[in-house]
Amino acid sequence: MDGQTSTDAPGFVRTRGMRFPRHDAIIQGKVRRLLRTNGYEAKESEAALRVVREGDVVVELGGGIGYMSTLVATKRAVKSVHVFEANPNLIPYIESVHAVNGVTNAHVTNAILGPRKGTADFYIREPMLGSSLEVLDGETDPPSVKVDVLDAKSTLQDIGANILICDIEGAEVDLIPQLDLTGLRAAIIETHPQWIGPEGINKVFRAFMDAGLAYYHRGSHGKVLAFRTSW
Repeated sequence: MDGQTSTDAPGFVRTRGMRFPRHDAIIQGKVRRLLRTNGYEAKESEAALRVVREGDVVVELGGGIGYMSTLVATKRAVKSVHVFEANPNLIPYIESVHAVNGVTNAHVTNAILGPRKGTADFYIREPMLGSSLEVLDGETDPPSVKVDVLDAKSTLQDIGANILICDIEGAEVDLIPQLDLTGLRAAIIETHPQWIGPEGINKVFRAFMDAGLAYYHRGSHGKVLAFRTSW
């Protein structure tokens, strides 16, 4: 439960029954504190545990530290989970988290999804989890890497995903309306109104409603929005 402190195993930070290897550049400060008190991604976790079912095929956009993919794989026995993470420095860590938690049905790809294949600039920052596709106000020539952009429509079709989990630091306003969402049973989106504004939030809502998914209040909390079909 949130607010309860987990006991760390040697070499790991433990949370909700999952283990996260200690890593000085990734598991630090606020991230470590929230993991230890089961507060990390608490709203997203509650939403996922409400909507994800055994046998689902999950696509996660923005893999972070591998938390959500590990959660749904270990708590809901999904058929598979497909993680797309833009930051190449996080890929080995995500894979290590899956390994130590016995997750064998996860697939991790260093790429983002978009309207067509290509490449994009991804800006690397410290702490690592603050990296994004956008240049922030006040930044001048931040360090960046090129990341592959995969065709979103064909990628989702090939995977056969019926669940979408998305936390991509404001890029949702451009990406979500471009996706074919009609094959989804449910979606969990962390929105970023501080960057995309009310018009951006409306665009995200409209995309899901046009695809036949309705706002699900029991899975939504603040900036975390859940959508689902009636079946």
